[in-house]
Amino acid sequence: MNVTVVGGGISGLAAAYRLRTRLGPDARITLVEQTRRLGGKLRTVELAGTPTDVGAEAFVLRNPAAVELVRELGLGDRLIHPQRAAATVRAGGRTVPLPKRTFLGVPADAEQVRPVLSAAAAERVAAEPDLPPLEIADDVAVGDVLAERFGRELVDHLVEPLLGGVYAGRADRLGLRATMPALVDALGPAGGSLTGAAARVLGTPDPGGAPVFGALDGGMAGLVDELRTRSRAEIRLGLPVRELRRVAGGWELEIGSPGRAELHHADAVLLAVPPPAARRLLEGAVPAAAAVLAGVEVGSMAVLSMVLPAGTTLPATSGVLLAVGERHADGTPFTAKAFTHTSVKWGGGPVRLRASIGRVGETELLRRDDADLLAAVRADLRELTGVDAAPVDWTLTRWGGGLPQYGVGHAAAVSAIERAVAEVPGLALAGATYRGVGVPACVDSARLAADRVAEHLLTRAHAG
Repeated sequence: MNVTVVGGGISGLAAAYRLRTRLGPDARITLVEQTRRLGGKLRTVELAGTPTDVGAEAFVLRNPAAVELVRELGLGDRLIHPQRAAATVRAGGRTVPLPKRTFLGVPADAEQVRPVLSAAAAERVAAEPDLPPLEIADDVAVGDVLAERFGRELVDHLVEPLLGGVYAGRADRLGLRATMPALVDALGPAGGSLTGAAARVLGTPDPGGAPVFGALDGGMAGLVDELRTRSRAEIRLGLPVRELRRVAGGWELEIGSPGRAELHHADAVLLAVPPPAARRLLEGAVPAAAAVLAGVEVGSMAVLSMVLPAGTTLPATSGVLLAVGERHADGTPFTAKAFTHTSVKWGGGPVRLRASIGRVGETELLRRDDADLLAAVRADLRELTGVDAAPVDWTLTRWGGGLPQYGVGHAAAVSAIERAVAEVPGLALAGATYRGVGVPACVDSARLAADRVAEHLLTRAHAG
């Protein structure tokens, strides 16, 4: 059995590992990645001698897929959780604790969000359960429906900064069904109240304060390396897949640069690539899926990571999110959309922090050069915390065009893609494009796609 996985991010690597566990030691698994490195949005670099994640730094534990994979790979002793430091939000010119009982900013208790809102906005939030029951027949934009139910201030002060951290998108362009499916599912049992639905999703408060996130001591590179080793896949880096064709008995892939491409045969193919690449490769093999993928927008953002001099004191919080429209005292807008006080949040090592920069539509911001963005972010940090120390080491990592946007109708689009691909034997898709952008969702997607491919190959082998 010969399987080719296209894409060397967490989804492709987890799929290759799952294929190995399903197909056994004799299967030939080839993983092709167009860049010179594995890991995709998982990237660990050294800053001032300290391993530093400049992409995804953690995974949520509500979905156990990532932590279960970590333990299955024997990395459980490296699992760490955040220190008990509260997060904050800058809203209305004030930095206040981030409300605890919200689901991506949707409050389960109106009293929790009062410190973030004006008095009038807080009263409007408190009145939401008394509004006529909400029914979501067709998909709607998150910003539209939440502004109608709670008021615009809640969207700008809480929902936008939280959603922006997950999707690098805008609430007015993201679909409710794709970004908050659990909230939509809970609406009926909650009597049509979004406040009640958020309370049902969040469940009973945990007085013990169980951790919400996990990470790996030494960085996410440990997960990437272990998946590579355990998959025993043939890794081919720096090679774009130019074309994918169905042929008798399987698939043919054209791999490499123009004029020097080679043909590679596979019994099955698993694509774990961003929407533009998936669309291009599926144009001939599954045109219906390619047509839908053409409508999936992608976003860009950047992460500025830095190490500050020893003795620098950061606020005793895990970080700060910035609400829409927040400005410096002189009226200029903030450049960063969020700061993570890394050394406070995770403990250990030198004084570290990271700033997230950019959302969909902020192309001019992301075109600024590295030194300019560093100066702007340092000005943000000075305004927010009073910290004015120059970094002893820093790096700016640009994540361009690889962040899928879950727009209005995205859930229906994914269902259409999945139906079209299901009709084609020996082909599967995985990744953040489909049913979740976090590490656990990517692991789930990889497992399902790998199982689809494995079942096809095993059934064919038994029939032969």
